[in-house]
Amino acid sequence: MRRVFMNKAFFILVIIGVPLSVIGSLLNWNFIMMFAIYCVTIISLANYIRRSTESLASVVGDTIGGLLNATFGNAAEIIISFFALREGLNTVVISSITGVILVNLLFAGGLSILIGGLRYKQQNFSVFKARHNTGLLFFAIVVAFVLPYIFSSRINEAKMQVLSTAFAIVMVVLYLLALFFKLVTHKGVFTGEKKEGEEQEEPEWGKGKAILILALATVVLAYISEKLVGTIEPVGDALGWTEVFIGIIVVAVVGSAAEYVSAIYMAYRNRMDIMMEIAIGSTVQSAMFVAPILVLLSYFFTFLPLVFTTTDLVAMILAVLMTMSMTNDGDSNWFEGALLIGTYIAMAFGFYLL
Repeated sequence: MRRVFMNKAFFILVIIGVPLSVIGSLLNWNFIMMFAIYCVTIISLANYIRRSTESLASVVGDTIGGLLNATFGNAAEIIISFFALREGLNTVVISSITGVILVNLLFAGGLSILIGGLRYKQQNFSVFKARHNTGLLFFAIVVAFVLPYIFSSRINEAKMQVLSTAFAIVMVVLYLLALFFKLVTHKGVFTGEKKEGEEQEEPEWGKGKAILILALATVVLAYISEKLVGTIEPVGDALGWTEVFIGIIVVAVVGSAAEYVSAIYMAYRNRMDIMMEIAIGSTVQSAMFVAPILVLLSYFFTFLPLVFTTTDLVAMILAVLMTMSMTNDGDSNWFEGALLIGTYIAMAFGFYLL
């Protein structure tokens, strides 16, 4: 019953939000109102990405299903960031990368564990998979983000561009190798039997229908994301939001909607392995693939150096360490989710006041 109600609610929001987004942009409605409409519509479209990738996951398995969700969930992030690069909003882009990591690990992960924990006293997941993903994420942040920050203080802007490009290429190659490791050479290690207590349901949609809906939702999402980026600067000026806050909180929350909608739903159904694959695996993809790709794409606009502020780096490292400590024992409960959410809220206030 809850599932039907949620799907109907998102359907209503989509059939209202998409036409309003088109009409409002053509008639130049108030930019704050349009910003809100765009955000709600993107989050509603994320539900269709969640449902289609969930249907595909039933066919291809949790590991590949989680990867599909992470990839198409990150599509919104890449699209929004691309248009932001085109508009010269580099601060928003670099902040949104930080924000996605914080949202996925602390907010999406925490809320998923909290909601799942309220339904099940204790939920179990693969320690091996969780340690693999968190370890890979910690490596990515240290190598891709911390090292360029250290070198940036000793080299000029031209050399920093070369260094950022080199790091970006290396991380993309390593991410592709990580996928090859997980899906080919060590495929058996990352697949396992369903755990006792996990719900097993028939896929909502067939493979063909799921792919079609996934493609349509992604195309519409791209259009609305472009319109959303056009409202960022006027909304920030009107509400007193800095580009850092918009990137870390607003753009990250909206751009990651597909991930946290999916992760929360999977935790509610006690499918914790795919929930971890979505929340943590998506973050790995953001750090090792999305951020480097944005650096390479920035050659067509204003170059985006792979340099974060000290505050960003500390926040990301703390988020990863907290996630590692919460997932190290292979089980979770609602209180651990509350701790992660509380940490995210505290950080959000900090970035708002910067």
